[in-house]
Amino acid sequence: MRKKLYLLCGIDSERKLIVDLLAILFGIGSWLGINSVYVQLPLLVGDAPEGWNLPSYLVVIIQLGNVGPLLYTAALRLKWFRDSYLIVALLVIGSCAAMTTAFVYDQTVHVFGADRSVPLFITVFGLSLVGCTSSVLFMPYMGRFKGIYLITYLIGEGFSGFVPSIVALIQGVGGNGECVLVNGTDPNEPPVYTSYTPPPRFGTRPYFIVSSVILAVSTVAFLLLDRLTVCRREYAAVSIGNGNNYAYEPSTPGDEDTRSQSADTVSQKGKAALDRTHYLLLLVLISVLCLFGNGFFPSIQSYSCLPYGNVAYHLTVTLSSMANPAACFLAFFVQKNSIRSIVALSALVVPFAAYALTTAITSPDPPLMHHVLGDILVVACWTLLVGLVSYIRLTITTLLRCEGGQTLVWVGVATQLGSLVGSILSFTLVNFTDTFQQYYPC
Repeated sequence: MRKKLYLLCGIDSERKLIVDLLAILFGIGSWLGINSVYVQLPLLVGDAPEGWNLPSYLVVIIQLGNVGPLLYTAALRLKWFRDSYLIVALLVIGSCAAMTTAFVYDQTVHVFGADRSVPLFITVFGLSLVGCTSSVLFMPYMGRFKGIYLITYLIGEGFSGFVPSIVALIQGVGGNGECVLVNGTDPNEPPVYTSYTPPPRFGTRPYFIVSSVILAVSTVAFLLLDRLTVCRREYAAVSIGNGNNYAYEPSTPGDEDTRSQSADTVSQKGKAALDRTHYLLLLVLISVLCLFGNGFFPSIQSYSCLPYGNVAYHLTVTLSSMANPAACFLAFFVQKNSIRSIVALSALVVPFAAYALTTAITSPDPPLMHHVLGDILVVACWTLLVGLVSYIRLTITTLLRCEGGQTLVWVGVATQLGSLVGSILSFTLVNFTDTFQQYYPC
């Protein structure tokens, strides 16, 4: 009966749903902290001394979290080191950093002659350690399981953006800014206006407390995933060395579906065999996608969306975060992918990226400003852009998984390297040039 139900739902009857559930909860903890910060930006930029430049600062701070992968590489030289120890430590750090953010996000420190959101930067750095290191630690750890569970983990990683977005939609942004007269009705004085934005349903503090609790749940889920016997039985046929140094045995039961996803790169016997050219192409492509998707575009999103109003910015941030798990969920049902389809989808990203960049560069007067159509276009553009990038990254990761644990580490390195270059580029353009201009409603 259970097998018939699984078949009806399109689910492999050989999988263990408890492992799926724990993998999803584990994946949620990967980027939840950073995504929580991103979806709060519509509220944070209004009060932070950095203003609209705050995203560009945060993107650079997040990239500093790449010290985590460096420490992980050094730790692999220790014979007693186990990757599970570091994963637990990182998830605990993330939960504590999220809780601390709830109480210091609005605090400032006078640095170099100006007020800066230094406490927020410090806690975001703690959250970034989890996200950046997850690219070379969490995902490769899941590679030791059967191939069906890697996509499940990536769905959970996508939910790390979906869950904060749901909470943010409930929270709301209050509404668009309004110009309010502040100097009374004296006809002898020139009118003075100030911008006023209605408050959300609840503030940033409860939001980050919820994020901290979710990260704690993710920590418990990983402990169960790592220790339960029923979970260890779902390992693929792999030879596991220190850390994530493992390799698949010549014929791995349960992995044939995953390995058949690239018709261009699978031999007649069903064994994955990416040639060096395709291997490097996929690594370069995922690095370029992350350069724009993780490093450059998040920094200019405020300039692209805020001229259309706080509501448009809020919807863009939340819906684009939801597009990530939606793309991963789609990949759960799409069984065949090829290098040719990946390249075609990458080309489809270009027009959406061009429109997003155009709206940012033309700020404070982007196309169709003060028109409902303009709001719809900018929200739809960003949502589809993030969704496409997320789907392409997942398909590339799935194809490269068959090359072994160290390949997934290289996927994480390519991901973080591209993100680092993109963040440096965007920070320079936003803070040291006049390429992007802020919009003032009054």
